[in-house]
Amino acid sequence: MNEREMVLDVLNNVKAGIANYSKIITECADQQLRKTFQQMRDGDETFQYELFKIADEKGYYTPSQKANEHECKNVKECLCGCFPN
Repeated sequence: MNEREMVLDVLNNVKAGIANYSKIITECADQQLRKTFQQMRDGDETFQYELFKIADEKGYYTPSQKANEHECKNVKECLCGCFPN
C-alpha cells in the first residue's frame, strides 16, 4: 500500500467514525457520556480536516467543486425554512 492509499484509507475511516459518533450522540441519554462522545467527534473532525489539507496539498484528494454564492444562499434558505429557531 503506497502513501496515497494509506492517507485516503485513514480519511475514509475517520469520516465513517465521525458519522458513527453522530448516531451515538443522538441516542445517548446520559449527558456526561454524550459530552464525551461529542468531544471525541470534535477531535476526529479536527484530525480529519488536517489530514484532508495534507492530502489536498499532495494531490491525493480532490474535493468537490466549491458551491457558488447562489447555491449557498439556496441551501441556507432551505435549512432556515426547515429548521426555524
